[in-house]
Amino acid sequence: MRAARMLGMLGTMAIAGCATPAPPVNLSGYPPAFREGYMDGCNSVGGKEHRDAARMKKDRSYAQGYHDGFDNCSRRHGN
Repeated sequence: MRAARMLGMLGTMAIAGCATPAPPVNLSGYPPAFREGYMDGCNSVGGKEHRDAARMKKDRSYAQGYHDGFDNCSRRHGN
């Protein structure tokens, strides 16, 4: 029992370590494409750009999310 619990905790820690941090706003009411774009935009602030260039051209929801995420996170980080 103790080994199973320890294995479960290690699995949870491994998953949590690989997860993308939550955005600084609640995006639960937005479509998945917007949320993905928002996260990519936010993750692009102050570092390597994270965006799908082909998707930016074809998916308006993703593109809007990217721009909103980049703008909002830039203001939060003082960029």
